[in-house]
Amino acid sequence: MSPSSDSGTTEPVAVLVAVFAVTLGVSLYAGVLDDAFGTLDDDRNIATPTADAVEQRLSSAGVVRPKGLDNALNAVPANYHGNATITAMTGERWSGGREPPTSADTETKTVSVQVGPGTVRRGTLTVRVWR
Repeated sequence: MSPSSDSGTTEPVAVLVAVFAVTLGVSLYAGVLDDAFGTLDDDRNIATPTADAVEQRLSSAGVVRPKGLDNALNAVPANYHGNATITAMTGERWSGGREPPTSADTETKTVSVQVGPGTVRRGTLTVRVWR
């Protein structure tokens, strides 16, 4: 058997088509991943989950107790600053944390507030978070 000069060669057009197909596939895959994880950027509102955590730390049986407000701010994520304000419909107001800038992410929730022994009124919990 004689060695053939054609063995092991590939048509250049076939190679170009294969490279194009692989490149297109990788590009489509990267685009799908970007769409799937696009919400995980730094522009998300960090106040929403923080407000949930602060409310959980302040609540007992669904009633927010303002006395623990400063301790509840431990729920603010690392490298962030926070402020929480509880306002009862009676006009009473409790606040904890640093003074927030106007650019802070804000979340407001309707809560039940203990305004005295055995006295619960409707109110709001406002949480502000910023870097």
